[in-house]
Amino acid sequence: MRMIIWIVLVVIAVIVAGVLVFVNQPSFGRLPRGERLERIKRSPHYRDGQFQNLHETVMITSDNGRVGAMIDFLFRRIEGLRPEKAVPAVKTELRAIPLEENVVVWFGHSSYLIQTDGKRILVDPVFCMASPVSFINKPFQGTDIYKPENMPDIDYLVISHDHWDHLDYHTVVALKDRIGKVVCGLGVGEHFEHWGFGKERIVELDWFEDAWLDEGFTIHCLPARHFSGRGMSSNQSLWASFLVESPSRKIYMGGDGGYDTHFAEIGKRFPGIDLAVIENGQYNENWKYIHVMPLYLAQIAKDLGAKKVLTVHHSKYALAKHPWDEPVKNALKMKEHTSSEVIVPTIGEIIRDSDVE
Repeated sequence: MRMIIWIVLVVIAVIVAGVLVFVNQPSFGRLPRGERLERIKRSPHYRDGQFQNLHETVMITSDNGRVGAMIDFLFRRIEGLRPEKAVPAVKTELRAIPLEENVVVWFGHSSYLIQTDGKRILVDPVFCMASPVSFINKPFQGTDIYKPENMPDIDYLVISHDHWDHLDYHTVVALKDRIGKVVCGLGVGEHFEHWGFGKERIVELDWFEDAWLDEGFTIHCLPARHFSGRGMSSNQSLWASFLVESPSRKIYMGGDGGYDTHFAEIGKRFPGIDLAVIENGQYNENWKYIHVMPLYLAQIAKDLGAKKVLTVHHSKYALAKHPWDEPVKNALKMKEHTSSEVIVPTIGEIIRDSDVE
């Protein structure tokens, strides 16, 4: 009996050691410390040891609780969860796009390139792995055609939050020498410093803070209704949406998050938004407050007062139990219920100046 107990203890110790080694890989990043942690503690959005949404947000809304929601997610079968054939995509030579052209190129899920007034902005690029291990969150066939080496030099890398499907360690490290500035929410900069980015290149903002990037370019950090974390601890860095004001346009980058009053408030503060990029996909009634449910898409466009809308967070990964192409259908239906022009591009397609002004 004593021998069995020792064997069990040894097995447990080996498992614990393996988990610790695994979560201490560089790709997990690092929790805020030092001056950054002190700044976080002073934030009005950091309470009770973690960042909070503007309004109370229940993470899991299932009547069966977290366990029931997890069982449903893992075992409930959905017809059409993944496409049966390759998703249509276009391989664009991004470096060949003249810098004076104002364009947007969407790479699937929440990764996209904005080129405006001579500057390139890359948002939430995930070109290698959308999870800690390669066999989880595998991209749909045909969608994985862009790699870090395909990207042009980037002036501003914008990261909405530190979830694996928005912040890919392998991608940002591969691009490190070709990125001018990193713009992110408070606390996310710790990951970048851990990965070798100098402090002088990191623009780290709390909600309602803004930063002058270059002549004619200002970026505003704004709320989102979501959460954060890529390891054992949650909500130690801030999730955010951002609005860029360039010399000729205003572009809103919504990041991840459910519907709330902040969209209308942003629309009032920044009238005349030329393009709004908003979340559409990976939603579920079991977590209806932290992702945009389809019925709110048109309302968000109205709240923001956006001239044009591009929806993202779909068409590359199956992170929720809805058919893979349902978000695209939602975007097409949205056209019938909003005065905003809704752009529904193919992955990799160039959305040119005439489409984003």
